[in-house]
This record gives sequence, C-alpha cells and structure tokens, in this order.
Amino acid sequence: MVGSLRDPAPGQSLHRRTARAACFMHRLRPTAMAAPSDENTILLGERFQRALELALELHRDQVRKGPKPIPYIAHLLGVASIVLEDGGDEDEAIAALLHDGPEDRGGRATLERIRAEFGERVAAIVEGCSDTLEQPKPPWRARKERYLAHLEEASPDVLHVSLADKVHNARAILGDYREVREELWSRFRGTREESLWYYRALAELFSRRRPGRLAEELERTVEEIEELVPA
Repeated sequence: MVGSLRDPAPGQSLHRRTARAACFMHRLRPTAMAAPSDENTILLGERFQRALELALELHRDQVRKGPKPIPYIAHLLGVASIVLEDGGDEDEAIAALLHDGPEDRGGRATLERIRAEFGERVAAIVEGCSDTLEQPKPPWRARKERYLAHLEEASPDVLHVSLADKVHNARAILGDYREVREELWSRFRGTREESLWYYRALAELFSRRRPGRLAEELERTVEEIEELVPA
C-alpha cells in the first residue's frame, strides 16, 4: 500500500488527519492524467466531442444485432478506438465515429451536415467508407462489388478508417459465430457464402493496399471464421 486511511489515534488533530488524507489522494492520482510530453501525441478536442454527440444523436435508437442487442454507438466507438490505437489523427477518429451516419441516417443531407460541421476531409473519409447513400439500398452483391472496386482507388485515410471498420466487424462475426453458430447468418442481407466471399475479398485487398498490423489482424480473423464455418 502507498498509505493508510485507518482511524487515527485518539488526540490526533483534525488538521493532521486532513493533511494525511490529502497526501494519500495525491499519491493515488493516476500518472496517465499528466499532460503528454510527446509532440506527436494526438490530442482530442472539442471537435471530437461534438462528433461523439452527433453520433449519439444519429444512432441513439439503433442496436447492433447479435446474441445480445448492443447499442450501435459501441461499434462506432470501437472503430474510433482502433483508428487511434493504430496512429490515426483526430479527423480520422471523427470520421470513424460518423462513418455510418449518411448511409444509415439521412443520406446526402447527413453527409453535408458533417461537411459543414467538421470539414471537407472528414466528409470525404465518411463518404469513402459508405457503400451507398441511396434509399432504398441497391442489391447487396452489386453494392459490395462496387465498394471493393472503390477501395482499389481510395485514399490512405479512407483505407485506414474502412479497414478499422472491417476489423471491428470481423471480430464481432467471429465472436458471435462461436456463440450462435449458423444462426449468425440470418442477420445479414447477404447469404453465408456471400458474406464469406466479401470478407475474404476485403482481407486480400487490404493486405495489398494497406499492409500492416490491422490488415494482418483482418486476415487472421477471416481465416478463423473460414476454419470454423463448415464447407
């Protein structure tokens, strides 16, 4: 222990007890709260906070389907976390929070709101992570084929956020398949075979276009899914 909060001996002054308690709490203060000294440290400011508030506004009533319903914001926070842990900057983290907004909540009007509030770069990443802004959505297979073709030409920041999104999705698929097995595929618009095709194509594409730790994780996770799913 770094100190003690047991009862003081009789006669100990209130001043002394208070001073000892203050000293104890000071020594427990987390060192992580210290201001970063590395000039390359990414600091998240008021823009990120506003993006989080907008993500909550857009997706408040959405849940992520699974063995247990999960608030959809958990996925968006997960993608933003992956982006930041992989060295992403604030714009990429903001785009991660908002990447599903236009596609699921308002189409081009939502995209233009993001552009007005967070700038052209964030809007471009969000649009680049959307496989359609149309409602109703075009057929599943055609959308995915078009999105794969788009990723072949996408910018590095779009690839970064999109890859983080696919890693988070693949982790969820693997975990949920272990729990519910073939029941999993009923929640997808594509068939089991189409879903496996899509994630295999994504893994191969990102291995070429954005090689590194995240692409390797996506490849490993897709391989695990393929090994578990019966032929």
